[in-house]
Amino acid sequence: MLYTRPDYYKEFTCTAEQCEDTCCAGWQIVIDSASMKKYRGEKSAYKKKLHHSIHWLQKTFKQDKEKRCAFLTEENLCDMYLNLGEKSLCRTCRQYPRHMEEFENVREASLSLSCPEVAKLLLSRKEKVKFQYRETEEEEEWDDFSPFLYSQLVDARELMIELLQNRKLPIENRIVLCLGMAYDMQNRIDADELFGCGDVIENYRKQAYFSSAGRKVDRYRKNIKAQYQFAHRVIEDLYQLELLKEEWDMLLQEAQVRLFGKGEDVYAEIMDEFSEWIQTAYQWDWNIQCEQLMVYFIYTYFCGAVYDERILVNAEMAVAAVSVIWNLMAATWLKNEKQLDLEDVCSMAYRYSRELEHSDENLKRYWNILDEEKLLFRW
Repeated sequence: MLYTRPDYYKEFTCTAEQCEDTCCAGWQIVIDSASMKKYRGEKSAYKKKLHHSIHWLQKTFKQDKEKRCAFLTEENLCDMYLNLGEKSLCRTCRQYPRHMEEFENVREASLSLSCPEVAKLLLSRKEKVKFQYRETEEEEEWDDFSPFLYSQLVDARELMIELLQNRKLPIENRIVLCLGMAYDMQNRIDADELFGCGDVIENYRKQAYFSSAGRKVDRYRKNIKAQYQFAHRVIEDLYQLELLKEEWDMLLQEAQVRLFGKGEDVYAEIMDEFSEWIQTAYQWDWNIQCEQLMVYFIYTYFCGAVYDERILVNAEMAVAAVSVIWNLMAATWLKNEKQLDLEDVCSMAYRYSRELEHSDENLKRYWNILDEEKLLFRW
């Protein structure tokens, strides 16, 4: 078995009650079967509190009117933990924000961006993310799993991350290269030419493709209508998803009014001024932050295409995520009288992640919307 994780994985430390936005509120916490069995057999004086705080049929913890977990105290501490200790926690509570993607003989660990502390850890990082590997002797075989397709996806993802971390290129060029590679691979898959994916990957190592990406970016920068339509649409599409937190709806509405309410020309003026401010006055390097976000989303989701062969939409999802975060940053900048700090940017990132990554239904639906619209390839 091959285990993989980003090199910042062990740097995470939970801030508990000091966290600015507790992970124990806003969504249902699902309880694993082993923990359910343990809770049913609890015999201590805490049994009554425990049994009255669980939806036994749904296998979830109950919540109050503010969607706070029944065990969450006013000090944002876990009452179960305080009374029964760490071992009493269910798998979700023990592991979060640690996340695992599983493939045949491969386990890929990551830290979820939905945690404010993880968002800060990632977005304040200047070094390129590296990945650590560990092998064990255990093996497993899965039905309906294509090892060859998976190997092609891993090779493509490795090159995508290499391209995204090539800081000699503008970040927009790096993103377009990743999209182009995913697009070309998808065409090979759709034409039942899986073996052609290797040629696609090799092609994107060539300087000619770097130059082509640069020309596409130049055209896109001049196409105000395309920029406006894409940015507006990926935010508007989020209204089709289940709302997990009320403040998320407020953020989207503010962006709609402040950025898109007066048409594409005003949007272009706002974004030109915002981009200039980001380059000259923002205390952090957005190009690096954008790189870190893209690497996060590509690493976490791209190889999932081994199960449904939807390669392109996994790359589009990463770009849509960065676009939403970027535009929410701009709207917040306007709201804050043209000021923005690291906390604001982290807030946009983890709030996006909470709405998308903590609902399988939202994630699936947004994937389907992006897959149908193909917004990035209309210009």
